[in-house]
Amino acid sequence: MEFNPIVKGLEDVYEKMVSEQRLNRNDGLHLLQTTNILGLGYLANERKRAMTGDQVFFNNNAHINYSNVCKVRCGLCAFGKDLGDKGSYTMSIEEVVAKAGGFADQGVTELHIVGGIHPDLPFSYYLNMITKIKERAPQVSLKAFTASDYDFFAQMENLPVIEILKMFQEAGLSFISGGGAENFSSRVREIICPGKLSGERWLEIHGMAHQLGIPTNANVLYGLLETDEELIDHLLALRNQQDATKGFYALIPTAFHPKNTKFEEVTPASALRTLKVIAVARLILDNFRYIKAYWISSSPQVAQMALSFGANDLDGVVREEKIYHTAGATSPQMQSEQQLIRLIHEAGLVAVERDTYYNVRKTIRP
Repeated sequence: MEFNPIVKGLEDVYEKMVSEQRLNRNDGLHLLQTTNILGLGYLANERKRAMTGDQVFFNNNAHINYSNVCKVRCGLCAFGKDLGDKGSYTMSIEEVVAKAGGFADQGVTELHIVGGIHPDLPFSYYLNMITKIKERAPQVSLKAFTASDYDFFAQMENLPVIEILKMFQEAGLSFISGGGAENFSSRVREIICPGKLSGERWLEIHGMAHQLGIPTNANVLYGLLETDEELIDHLLALRNQQDATKGFYALIPTAFHPKNTKFEEVTPASALRTLKVIAVARLILDNFRYIKAYWISSSPQVAQMALSFGANDLDGVVREEKIYHTAGATSPQMQSEQQLIRLIHEAGLVAVERDTYYNVRKTIRP
Protein backbone atom coordinates (compact mmCIF):
# COMPACT_ATOMS: atom_id res chain seq x y z
CA MET A 1 0.00 0.00 0.00
CA GLU A 2 1.27 3.41 -0.96
CA PHE A 3 0.27 6.58 0.88
CA ASN A 4 0.16 9.80 -1.13
CA PRO A 5 0.62 13.14 0.62
CA ILE A 6 -2.80 14.57 1.42
CA VAL A 7 -2.18 17.76 -0.59
CA LYS A 8 -1.15 15.93 -3.76
CA GLY A 9 -2.14 18.09 -6.74
CA LEU A 10 -2.75 21.06 -4.44
CA GLU A 11 0.86 21.82 -3.61
CA ASP A 12 0.74 25.30 -5.18
CA VAL A 13 -2.16 26.35 -2.99
CA TYR A 14 -0.54 24.76 0.05
CA GLU A 15 2.67 26.73 -0.57
CA LYS A 16 0.69 29.97 -0.90
CA MET A 17 -1.06 29.27 2.38
CA VAL A 18 2.22 28.53 4.17
CA SER A 19 3.73 31.78 2.88
CA GLU A 20 0.46 33.68 3.59
CA GLN A 21 -0.12 34.68 -0.02
CA ARG A 22 -3.65 35.48 -1.10
CA LEU A 23 -5.32 32.97 -3.42
CA ASN A 24 -6.38 34.22 -6.86
CA ARG A 25 -9.03 33.30 -9.43
CA ASN A 26 -6.98 30.48 -10.93
CA ASP A 27 -6.36 29.03 -7.48
CA GLY A 28 -10.09 29.10 -6.80
CA LEU A 29 -10.90 27.30 -10.04
CA HIS A 30 -8.19 24.73 -9.38
CA LEU A 31 -9.63 24.02 -5.92
CA LEU A 32 -13.23 23.85 -7.14
CA GLN A 33 -12.30 21.38 -9.87
CA THR A 34 -9.89 19.18 -7.90
CA THR A 35 -10.66 15.49 -7.38
CA ASN A 36 -8.52 15.47 -4.24
CA ILE A 37 -11.53 16.06 -2.02
CA LEU A 38 -9.82 15.12 1.23
CA GLY A 39 -6.87 17.36 0.43
CA LEU A 40 -9.23 20.27 -0.23
CA GLY A 41 -11.03 19.57 3.03
CA TYR A 42 -7.73 19.40 4.89
CA LEU A 43 -6.58 22.80 3.61
CA ALA A 44 -9.95 24.43 4.36
CA ASN A 45 -10.06 22.87 7.80
CA GLU A 46 -6.57 24.13 8.63
CA ARG A 47 -7.56 27.65 7.54
CA LYS A 48 -10.64 27.43 9.73
CA ARG A 49 -8.64 26.17 12.73
CA ALA A 50 -6.24 29.08 12.33
CA MET A 51 -9.20 31.47 12.57
CA THR A 52 -11.46 30.00 15.26
CA GLY A 53 -9.82 26.79 16.49
CA ASP A 54 -12.22 23.93 17.18
CA GLN A 55 -15.19 26.20 17.86
CA VAL A 56 -18.44 25.76 15.93
CA PHE A 57 -21.01 28.49 16.50
CA PHE A 58 -24.80 28.39 16.60
CA ASN A 59 -27.51 30.69 17.90
CA ASN A 60 -30.98 30.53 19.36
CA ASN A 61 -32.86 32.11 16.48
CA ALA A 62 -36.23 32.05 14.75
CA HIS A 63 -37.46 32.99 11.29
CA ILE A 64 -40.51 35.12 10.56
CA ASN A 65 -41.69 35.32 6.93
CA TYR A 66 -44.32 38.06 7.15
CA SER A 67 -45.66 37.64 3.58
CA ASN A 68 -45.12 35.47 0.54
CA VAL A 69 -46.73 37.98 -1.84
CA CYS A 70 -44.08 39.21 -4.27
CA LYS A 71 -44.30 41.28 -7.43
CA VAL A 72 -40.84 40.26 -8.67
CA ARG A 73 -41.46 36.48 -8.88
CA CYS A 74 -37.92 35.28 -9.59
CA GLY A 75 -37.78 32.01 -11.48
CA LEU A 76 -35.59 30.44 -8.83
CA CYS A 77 -38.15 31.01 -6.04
CA ALA A 78 -40.91 28.65 -4.93
CA PHE A 79 -41.98 30.84 -2.02
CA GLY A 80 -43.41 33.91 -3.77
CA LYS A 81 -47.06 34.22 -4.79
CA ASP A 82 -49.07 36.81 -6.66
CA LEU A 83 -51.60 38.84 -4.69
CA GLY A 84 -54.80 36.80 -4.44
CA ASP A 85 -53.17 33.48 -5.35
CA LYS A 86 -54.23 30.42 -3.41
CA GLY A 87 -51.84 30.07 -0.51
CA SER A 88 -50.77 33.72 -0.54
CA TYR A 89 -50.70 35.46 2.84
CA THR A 90 -49.66 38.68 4.52
CA MET A 91 -49.45 38.97 8.29
CA SER A 92 -50.64 42.09 10.05
CA ILE A 93 -48.11 43.99 12.13
CA GLU A 94 -49.95 42.79 15.24
CA GLU A 95 -49.57 39.16 14.12
CA VAL A 96 -45.86 39.62 13.42
CA VAL A 97 -45.30 41.27 16.80
CA ALA A 98 -47.25 38.53 18.59
CA LYS A 99 -45.19 35.84 16.88
CA ALA A 100 -41.96 37.71 17.65
CA GLY A 101 -43.01 38.12 21.27
CA GLY A 102 -43.80 34.42 21.56
CA PHE A 103 -40.35 33.54 20.23
CA ALA A 104 -38.71 36.05 22.57
CA ASP A 105 -40.50 34.47 25.52
CA GLN A 106 -38.96 31.12 24.48
CA GLY A 107 -35.49 32.61 24.84
CA VAL A 108 -34.77 33.45 21.20
CA THR A 109 -31.93 35.96 20.87
CA GLU A 110 -32.27 36.73 17.14
CA LEU A 111 -35.17 37.11 14.72
CA HIS A 112 -34.57 36.65 10.99
CA ILE A 113 -37.32 38.61 9.22
CA VAL A 114 -37.79 38.42 5.43
CA GLY A 115 -40.66 38.25 2.95
CA GLY A 116 -41.61 39.04 -0.63
CA ILE A 117 -41.48 42.39 -2.44
CA HIS A 118 -45.14 43.18 -1.78
CA PRO A 119 -46.85 45.39 -4.39
CA ASP A 120 -49.29 47.11 -1.99
CA LEU A 121 -47.91 47.38 1.53
CA PRO A 122 -46.90 50.92 2.54
CA PHE A 123 -43.39 51.73 3.73
CA SER A 124 -44.82 52.42 7.19
CA TYR A 125 -45.73 48.71 7.51
CA TYR A 126 -42.08 47.69 7.47
CA LEU A 127 -40.78 50.48 9.66
CA ASN A 128 -43.59 50.07 12.22
CA MET A 129 -42.99 46.33 12.24
CA ILE A 130 -39.38 46.78 13.35
CA THR A 131 -40.27 49.54 15.84
CA LYS A 132 -43.02 47.49 17.50
CA ILE A 133 -41.07 44.24 17.61
CA LYS A 134 -38.23 46.11 19.31
CA GLU A 135 -40.68 47.58 21.83
CA ARG A 136 -42.13 44.12 22.57
CA ALA A 137 -38.77 42.31 22.70
CA PRO A 138 -35.97 44.84 23.23
CA GLN A 139 -33.46 42.11 24.11
CA VAL A 140 -33.79 40.37 20.72
CA SER A 141 -31.54 41.23 17.75
CA LEU A 142 -33.46 41.97 14.57
CA LYS A 143 -31.89 40.71 11.35
CA ALA A 144 -34.37 42.07 8.88
CA PHE A 145 -34.90 42.34 5.12
CA THR A 146 -32.41 42.03 2.28
CA ALA A 147 -30.62 44.44 -0.03
CA SER A 148 -33.46 43.89 -2.52
CA ASP A 149 -35.96 45.14 0.06
CA TYR A 150 -33.92 48.21 0.97
CA ASP A 151 -33.54 49.04 -2.72
CA PHE A 152 -37.32 48.70 -3.10
CA PHE A 153 -38.00 50.87 -0.01
CA ALA A 154 -35.74 53.59 -1.41
CA GLN A 155 -37.65 53.59 -4.69
CA MET A 156 -40.98 53.58 -2.87
CA GLU A 157 -40.05 56.59 -0.72
CA ASN A 158 -37.87 58.33 -3.33
CA LEU A 159 -35.01 58.51 -0.84
CA PRO A 160 -31.36 57.40 -0.98
CA VAL A 161 -30.86 53.88 0.37
CA ILE A 162 -28.53 55.16 3.07
CA GLU A 163 -31.36 57.32 4.49
CA ILE A 164 -33.66 54.30 4.51
CA LEU A 165 -31.02 52.29 6.36
CA LYS A 166 -30.63 55.05 8.96
CA MET A 167 -34.39 55.00 9.59
CA PHE A 168 -34.38 51.27 10.23
CA GLN A 169 -31.25 51.51 12.34
CA GLU A 170 -33.01 54.06 14.56
CA ALA A 171 -36.08 51.81 14.73
CA GLY A 172 -34.05 48.90 16.08
CA LEU A 173 -32.51 47.05 13.11
CA SER A 174 -29.45 45.09 14.25
CA PHE A 175 -28.24 43.27 11.16
CA ILE A 176 -29.02 42.66 7.47
CA SER A 177 -29.32 39.21 5.96
CA GLY A 178 -27.33 38.09 2.93
CA GLY A 179 -30.37 37.24 0.82
CA GLY A 180 -30.71 38.38 -2.77
CA ALA A 181 -27.04 37.88 -3.60
CA GLU A 182 -27.65 34.63 -5.56
CA ASN A 183 -24.78 34.88 -8.06
CA PHE A 184 -23.46 38.29 -9.11
CA SER A 185 -23.02 37.28 -12.76
CA SER A 186 -25.28 39.40 -14.96
CA ARG A 187 -25.75 36.36 -17.23
CA VAL A 188 -27.04 34.23 -14.37
CA ARG A 189 -29.23 36.99 -12.92
CA GLU A 190 -30.84 37.68 -16.29
CA ILE A 191 -31.99 34.05 -16.37
CA ILE A 192 -32.94 33.34 -12.76
CA CYS A 193 -33.99 36.73 -11.31
CA PRO A 194 -34.22 39.41 -14.04
CA GLY A 195 -36.43 41.65 -11.89
CA LYS A 196 -34.01 41.75 -8.97
CA LEU A 197 -31.35 44.35 -8.29
CA SER A 198 -27.93 43.85 -9.92
CA GLY A 199 -24.99 42.23 -8.19
CA GLU A 200 -23.20 45.58 -8.16
CA ARG A 201 -26.18 47.24 -6.46
CA TRP A 202 -26.34 44.44 -3.86
CA LEU A 203 -22.68 45.04 -2.99
CA GLU A 204 -23.20 48.81 -2.90
CA ILE A 205 -26.11 48.55 -0.44
CA HIS A 206 -24.19 46.22 1.86
CA GLY A 207 -21.27 48.64 1.72
CA MET A 208 -23.59 51.48 2.81
CA ALA A 209 -24.84 49.38 5.73
CA HIS A 210 -21.25 48.71 6.79
CA GLN A 211 -20.48 52.43 6.71
CA LEU A 212 -23.36 52.98 9.15
CA GLY A 213 -22.07 50.26 11.44
CA ILE A 214 -24.79 47.78 10.48
CA PRO A 215 -23.17 44.34 10.03
CA THR A 216 -24.42 42.02 7.30
CA ASN A 217 -24.07 38.49 6.02
CA ALA A 218 -23.47 37.41 2.42
CA ASN A 219 -24.97 34.54 0.46
CA VAL A 220 -23.86 32.58 -2.56
CA LEU A 221 -26.30 30.35 -4.45
CA TYR A 222 -24.89 27.26 -6.13
CA GLY A 223 -26.22 24.29 -8.06
CA LEU A 224 -28.36 26.18 -10.59
CA LEU A 225 -26.83 27.65 -13.75
CA GLU A 226 -23.56 29.15 -12.58
CA THR A 227 -20.23 28.15 -14.09
CA ASP A 228 -17.25 27.50 -11.85
CA GLU A 229 -15.82 30.80 -13.05
CA GLU A 230 -18.98 32.69 -12.05
CA LEU A 231 -18.96 31.10 -8.62
CA ILE A 232 -15.33 32.06 -7.99
CA ASP A 233 -15.93 35.58 -9.33
CA HIS A 234 -18.82 35.95 -6.87
CA LEU A 235 -16.54 35.02 -3.96
CA LEU A 236 -13.82 37.40 -5.15
CA ALA A 237 -16.36 40.25 -5.41
CA LEU A 238 -17.36 39.61 -1.80
CA ARG A 239 -13.72 39.56 -0.75
CA ASN A 240 -13.11 42.90 -2.47
CA GLN A 241 -16.15 44.45 -0.78
CA GLN A 242 -14.98 43.13 2.59
CA ASP A 243 -11.54 44.65 2.01
CA ALA A 244 -13.25 48.00 1.43
CA THR A 245 -15.94 48.14 4.13
CA LYS A 246 -15.19 45.25 6.55
CA GLY A 247 -18.79 44.69 7.62
CA PHE A 248 -19.53 41.12 6.56
CA TYR A 249 -19.69 38.55 9.34
CA ALA A 250 -20.55 35.24 7.65
CA LEU A 251 -20.94 33.72 4.22
CA ILE A 252 -23.92 31.42 3.78
CA PRO A 253 -23.49 29.08 0.79
CA THR A 254 -26.99 27.92 -0.17
CA ALA A 255 -27.81 25.04 -2.48
CA PHE A 256 -30.54 25.62 -5.07
CA HIS A 257 -33.71 23.59 -4.49
CA PRO A 258 -35.60 23.18 -7.77
CA LYS A 259 -39.01 21.84 -6.68
CA ASN A 260 -41.93 24.19 -7.47
CA THR A 261 -39.66 26.62 -9.33
CA LYS A 262 -39.21 27.37 -13.05
CA PHE A 263 -36.08 25.21 -12.95
CA GLU A 264 -37.58 21.93 -11.74
CA GLU A 265 -35.53 19.99 -14.28
CA VAL A 266 -32.27 21.01 -12.62
CA THR A 267 -30.52 18.24 -10.71
CA PRO A 268 -29.87 19.42 -7.15
CA ALA A 269 -26.28 19.97 -6.08
CA SER A 270 -24.62 16.86 -4.70
CA ALA A 271 -23.23 16.59 -1.19
CA LEU A 272 -19.78 16.64 -2.78
CA ARG A 273 -20.48 19.94 -4.53
CA THR A 274 -21.69 21.41 -1.25
CA LEU A 275 -18.50 20.37 0.54
CA LYS A 276 -16.37 21.75 -2.29
CA VAL A 277 -18.15 25.12 -2.36
CA ILE A 278 -17.84 25.52 1.42
CA ALA A 279 -14.16 24.53 1.41
CA VAL A 280 -13.29 26.82 -1.51
CA ALA A 281 -15.19 29.70 0.08
CA ARG A 282 -13.21 29.21 3.29
CA LEU A 283 -9.93 29.37 1.36
CA ILE A 284 -10.81 32.29 -0.94
CA LEU A 285 -12.53 34.41 1.71
CA ASP A 286 -9.52 35.01 3.91
CA ASN A 287 -11.20 38.14 5.32
CA PHE A 288 -14.45 36.41 6.38
CA ARG A 289 -14.25 34.88 9.83
CA TYR A 290 -17.33 32.66 9.57
CA ILE A 291 -18.61 30.25 6.92
CA LYS A 292 -22.00 28.69 7.61
CA ALA A 293 -23.01 25.12 6.99
CA TYR A 294 -26.68 25.99 6.51
CA TRP A 295 -28.36 22.74 7.49
CA ILE A 296 -31.75 23.79 6.08
CA SER A 297 -30.22 24.02 2.61
CA SER A 298 -27.88 21.03 2.71
CA SER A 299 -29.43 18.74 5.39
CA PRO A 300 -28.11 18.35 8.94
CA GLN A 301 -26.00 15.37 7.83
CA VAL A 302 -24.13 17.21 5.07
CA ALA A 303 -23.81 20.30 7.28
CA GLN A 304 -22.12 18.12 9.90
CA MET A 305 -19.62 16.88 7.31
CA ALA A 306 -18.98 20.47 6.24
CA LEU A 307 -17.60 21.16 9.72
CA SER A 308 -14.52 19.25 8.53
CA PHE A 309 -14.42 21.21 5.26
CA GLY A 310 -14.00 24.74 6.56
CA ALA A 311 -17.41 25.61 8.01
CA ASN A 312 -17.50 26.92 11.57
CA ASP A 313 -21.14 27.94 12.03
CA LEU A 314 -24.31 25.81 11.96
CA ASP A 315 -26.66 28.83 11.83
CA GLY A 316 -29.15 28.09 14.57
CA VAL A 317 -32.32 26.52 15.90
CA VAL A 318 -34.43 28.41 13.28
CA ARG A 319 -37.81 27.05 14.51
CA GLU A 320 -39.86 27.89 11.42
CA GLU A 321 -38.48 28.08 7.87
CA LYS A 322 -40.75 28.43 4.83
CA ILE A 323 -38.68 29.61 1.86
CA TYR A 324 -36.52 26.52 1.36
CA HIS A 325 -39.26 24.12 2.35
CA THR A 326 -41.64 25.42 -0.32
CA ALA A 327 -38.86 24.54 -2.79
CA GLY A 328 -38.75 20.93 -1.64
CA ALA A 329 -36.19 21.02 1.17
CA THR A 330 -36.56 17.81 3.17
CA SER A 331 -34.54 19.04 6.14
CA PRO A 332 -36.45 19.51 9.41
CA GLN A 333 -38.10 22.85 10.12
CA MET A 334 -36.09 23.10 13.30
CA GLN A 335 -33.08 21.66 15.10
CA SER A 336 -33.15 21.82 18.89
CA GLU A 337 -30.16 23.22 20.70
CA GLN A 338 -29.29 19.71 21.87
CA GLN A 339 -29.43 18.36 18.30
CA LEU A 340 -27.05 21.07 17.09
CA ILE A 341 -24.68 20.39 19.99
CA ARG A 342 -24.75 16.67 19.19
CA LEU A 343 -23.87 17.32 15.52
CA ILE A 344 -20.91 19.43 16.63
CA HIS A 345 -19.68 17.07 19.34
CA GLU A 346 -19.87 14.03 17.05
CA ALA A 347 -17.38 15.85 14.81
CA GLY A 348 -15.06 16.24 17.80
CA LEU A 349 -15.60 19.99 17.96
CA VAL A 350 -16.59 22.53 20.60
CA ALA A 351 -20.15 23.89 20.49
CA VAL A 352 -20.47 27.63 21.15
CA GLU A 353 -23.79 29.40 21.48
CA ARG A 354 -23.34 32.94 20.15
CA ASP A 355 -25.40 36.04 19.82
CA THR A 356 -25.94 37.86 16.51
CA TYR A 357 -22.52 39.53 16.78
CA TYR A 358 -20.67 36.31 17.65
CA ASN A 359 -20.27 37.19 21.29
CA VAL A 360 -20.05 33.90 23.22
CA ARG A 361 -23.08 33.10 25.37
CA LYS A 362 -21.91 29.68 26.46
CA THR A 363 -19.38 27.01 25.49
CA ILE A 364 -20.29 23.31 25.54
CA ARG A 365 -17.31 20.96 25.22
CA PRO A 366 -17.58 17.32 24.11
